[in-house]
Amino acid sequence: MSSKNTQQTIRALFLDLSGVLYEGDTLVEGAVDAVKRFRERDLILRFVTNTATKSTAQILEKLRGMGIPLEDDELFTAPIAARALIRKKGWRPYCLVHKQIRSDFQDDDIENPTCVVVGDAREDLTYGSLNKAFRLIKNGAPLIGIGYNRCFKGEEGLMLDAGAFIHALEWAAETEAIITGKPSQAFFEEIIASAGVAPAECMMVGDDAESDVAAAMEAGLQGTQVRTGKFSEGDERKLPEDAQIIDSIADLME
Repeated sequence: MSSKNTQQTIRALFLDLSGVLYEGDTLVEGAVDAVKRFRERDLILRFVTNTATKSTAQILEKLRGMGIPLEDDELFTAPIAARALIRKKGWRPYCLVHKQIRSDFQDDDIENPTCVVVGDAREDLTYGSLNKAFRLIKNGAPLIGIGYNRCFKGEEGLMLDAGAFIHALEWAAETEAIITGKPSQAFFEEIIASAGVAPAECMMVGDDAESDVAAAMEAGLQGTQVRTGKFSEGDERKLPEDAQIIDSIADLME
């Protein structure tokens, strides 16, 4: 870690979930003890994820079931941010999202959609559904992306994430998506505001060099890359010089 980061006080930790605290349904070794250690040091904690295949309630249940206690308002997800934006604007969404989070949007009026929401919809990301989204966007509907990650690590290995499909729609429809999760600076600003401290006093810990660490540092936070999750050799070259690299969450602030 650079001397710049070493000298800067850390008052808040933003922890990515998949790849940092757990991989699939398996805890990263030492993750629970690490979170307990952070709380003992009175650090402000935020659990941050672009996960768009589980509802808020399911994510909270999973973390607590793994032994990681947290308050509801400590969890920040990209789908929550997308829903808040839609309701603030009064838009009616055409949703290409995973079946597990459709309930998060079911209260929204989806007749005659005026915006398009794209997340990790898996098998529902068909040519037909993407083409419908494309036509809506060409006719003026804003495109909202739940995160912008290229890929994630699933049980079968690396898998395409929503970012690949969002980028395709952007290119085809000649538009720019509104991203409601990482690496959006607005998303990081919302989390920083909830913590009530300066950006430089916050540290983002993630397994994605671009969307987690580099994007957070661009927003003024400190950044730490873990060598778990989807990290692969060579990702170091995507990081700013001031980024910290550790083997796993268990090594943070030891």
